[in-house]
Amino acid sequence: MARSGEWVEWHRGYEKPDGLLARRLAVVQRLVAAAIDRAPPDAVRVISMCAGDGRDLLGVLAAHPRRRDVRARLVELDESLVARGRERAAHEGLDSVELVCGDASDTCAYRDAAPADVLLVCGVFGNVTDEDVHNTVARLPELCAPGATVVWTRGRFEPDLTPAIRSWFGDAGFAEIDFVPIAGTTAAVGAHRLTAAPRPYVAGVRLFTFLEERERPSRRCSVPYRATPSPP
Repeated sequence: MARSGEWVEWHRGYEKPDGLLARRLAVVQRLVAAAIDRAPPDAVRVISMCAGDGRDLLGVLAAHPRRRDVRARLVELDESLVARGRERAAHEGLDSVELVCGDASDTCAYRDAAPADVLLVCGVFGNVTDEDVHNTVARLPELCAPGATVVWTRGRFEPDLTPAIRSWFGDAGFAEIDFVPIAGTTAAVGAHRLTAAPRPYVAGVRLFTFLEERERPSRRCSVPYRATPSPP
């Protein structure tokens, strides 16, 4: 499990305007904005797993023309990051964005929020086993509305799992929209759209378990983008 305050330290990497985290965030936000644009009229339901302080979504909604359509649940285990996200959402007047302090790996966290039109799985796949990545991708249709978009991140450090992840999304009924390697780094951002029929939501399913820091695949990253601990 992550140490208390570990991800607060990790978020300091965003303070470098030209750093990898800022560059990755720009890609994530671009893909999230496009996914909201594609969503059906009226309400746009969003789920974000391991959401941190919510900047992946909040930074998009600040100026997005459909900001009032979005109904979002952002789930994060670190209380201080949740508090920070709530403060920003309140400042932006985003009353329909709910930041929840809870376990994003348990599908109970998404009761009454699923099915979603946009799902964010950012900062997860580099911190869990390959089997858990596969399991999470395979279960995502249970959280999806028809045509939902999933935006995800994973490092391409060796052995590079991203080709397998992209294949697993295909096996789960998704079509790839985009895959963006961040130049000069191992980071990458993907977006897939559900083309198969969604499956019913199931509560109480464990999607993944964060590994101890030294055991995380992200420890293999050859181009670090924070001092400590290693990136997702």
